[in-house]
Amino acid sequence: MKIIFRSRLAMLLVMVFSPGLLSAEEAQSPEMHLYPATSIEWKPGPAAIPPGAKMAVLEGDPTKEGPFVVRFQFPAGYHIAAHTHPKTERVTVISGALYLATGESLDRNSAKQLPAGSFGFWPAGMKHAAWSEGETVIQLHGVGPWQINYVNPADDPRNAKK
Repeated sequence: MKIIFRSRLAMLLVMVFSPGLLSAEEAQSPEMHLYPATSIEWKPGPAAIPPGAKMAVLEGDPTKEGPFVVRFQFPAGYHIAAHTHPKTERVTVISGALYLATGESLDRNSAKQLPAGSFGFWPAGMKHAAWSEGETVIQLHGVGPWQINYVNPADDPRNAKK
């Protein structure tokens, strides 16, 4: 009786979890890609963030549905005004340091410093502002499409072009 129950349980688990595993595999590239630091192709950052940043897409397409990995290179003194994202944001600091002000007041004096090697994630909808004091490289990974919504629409660089 125990053997029959375990066999049926195993079959049920395979049926329940297989579709998720297959769709995750289908979303990944069938080829291997390696990116030594010297071969990363940097381009100007997207219009959704202030000018001066550079961006490298390492995997996927952050403008489309599905997983993606990008890096941002911020110059010294770079600042992204208070904003939110509709999905969880996951950040690894590759070099330099990222400063993060959170909460209702977004107080710079109580900001968190994420030095090189740090990882952080925050939930969808959480207000935050970010900046670097020196040149900083971060890696952002998530599920697209990636979006940024500024708390104050006047801070949105896309509105300055109108």
